[in-house]
Amino acid sequence: MELTLTGIIVALIVGLIIGALGRLVVPGKQNIPLWLTLVVGVVAALLGTVLARALGVADTRGFDWIELFFQVVLAAIGVALVAGTRGRRHLTR
Repeated sequence: MELTLTGIIVALIVGLIIGALGRLVVPGKQNIPLWLTLVVGVVAALLGTVLARALGVADTRGFDWIELFFQVVLAAIGVALVAGTRGRRHLTR
């Protein structure tokens, strides 16, 4: 797999969208910066794709809704974990 500038930009945009969707799913306000939302989104997008491929649902006709579902759920879990960890750290100071 060749890593190009276009591929990196697309991965960052997808990561930001997945991270933002994950933040929307998690109730309440999450005090995490945009860059951390991006990181969570990129990781969730990658892991969601791996999970969808492992379960054989990544290659469907049309849009891969199941893969997107996995990505958003993983992003929501990531956002909740990061927000919870950061919140506890700020409370102990």
